[in-house]
Amino acid sequence: MITKLGQKFTDSFTKYMPSAYVFALLLTLITIVLALVFTNTKPILILEGWYNGFWNLLSFGMQIVLIIITTYCIAQSPLIKKGIDHLTKFIKIPTQVYLIVIALGALLSLVSFGMVVITAILARELALRIKGIHYPFLVACVYFSFNGWVCGLSSSIALLLNTENNFLIESGVLHETISTAYSLRSTLNIVMIGLFVIFSPLLIWVLIPKSFEGKELKDLQIEDKSEENSIKVEALSYKLPYRAMSDALNNASWLQITVATLGLAYIIYHFYTRGFDLNFNIMIFIFLIIGMFLHLTPMRYSIAMKRASSNISGILFQYPFYAGIMGIMMASGLGELISDALVSIGSKDNYAFIAYLTGGIINFAIPSAGGEFAVIGPSIISMVQELGVNMSSTEVTAMTARASMSVAYGESLSNLLQPFFLLIVFPVMGKGIKIQARDVVGYLFIPFVVLFILQAILVTYTPL
Repeated sequence: MITKLGQKFTDSFTKYMPSAYVFALLLTLITIVLALVFTNTKPILILEGWYNGFWNLLSFGMQIVLIIITTYCIAQSPLIKKGIDHLTKFIKIPTQVYLIVIALGALLSLVSFGMVVITAILARELALRIKGIHYPFLVACVYFSFNGWVCGLSSSIALLLNTENNFLIESGVLHETISTAYSLRSTLNIVMIGLFVIFSPLLIWVLIPKSFEGKELKDLQIEDKSEENSIKVEALSYKLPYRAMSDALNNASWLQITVATLGLAYIIYHFYTRGFDLNFNIMIFIFLIIGMFLHLTPMRYSIAMKRASSNISGILFQYPFYAGIMGIMMASGLGELISDALVSIGSKDNYAFIAYLTGGIINFAIPSAGGEFAVIGPSIISMVQELGVNMSSTEVTAMTARASMSVAYGESLSNLLQPFFLLIVFPVMGKGIKIQARDVVGYLFIPFVVLFILQAILVTYTPL
């Protein structure tokens, strides 16, 4: 019965849901209309806010891109590929594929949301080798598996709160950074990790489609492309037919390893002097250095970076549109109006749920935890500070971290119905086949509903 219900939702999404780019265009128009109706902002100011918004988050957008491509570089390394080949020897049936993809993907997402690329590579390899896999459902599993990234080391809001001179501190909303002890290492976040790593595979197991007819990878392929040469083979192909100093430098492992070792020395120094201090910049730097060690030579790493960069073309041209939507919401005050309306009903009992709900709603217009928090974060934090007037500073800090993480949980969950981040998965899973967001998102509706209920209970009732 649950499987049939899931199929009905899938059929509905297939019929009505447009592509991710069209989704962004429609949201742009809807946001403009809402700004005109519910605020007194002049149309030209809304257009100016839209235009200015395109460029206001370029540095943050670059951080997102670098996290993705540095992680993708790691995924392409021989060591990771050997690990995938070894793992596939022990997986024999479709049910094992779905469950392992969900569980492993959830664990990898705790390192970085960009690690979903490794999950996608593994899933595609399994789909090529094992019969009976419902491929659109497998793509949904991969996308679902990275939902818990907000609990892990690349959690943008948690890292933002712990980053010196962040925009909240510069604007006076916060007076100091908030340690990850209050966010990533909190009881609530640890419980959330269990929800994604242990409960999610069981939920997916209940929803596995009974029929895979016409849905296997071989049934969906529209072109027969030969496999890419390995990075090592491509690197060798660039060599001149005679000995040359340029080739010696391009393929000098000593050169790259020496620089990578310097990077490793700084990473050790960073954590030795600052403790477990994580932020966007140090995470990107760690992934960069790991990739240098894994690919050994400058030429191989350059090729891996080139291949990884092809994975983010959709994000590069669609992200500015969502930044533009954020610009509209900020220039018109629409984002603040929505968050203030929700915050106005906040209390000590429901403040975290209000933050969770706000994060989920605003995410449809701004599918970026960091970008969204730039719009609604000040209102959420102000709500907590007002509620904590008679509390100790430690309690207020813990409440602020909980409310902020609740925004992150809501934002991440609504990604199941917001197709923007499928752009990370499709370049791998959609290679050589015809597949769109509408073919995938329907399978995620029931997981969305179930997790919404569970997360709402957890953010509200888990002790500080």
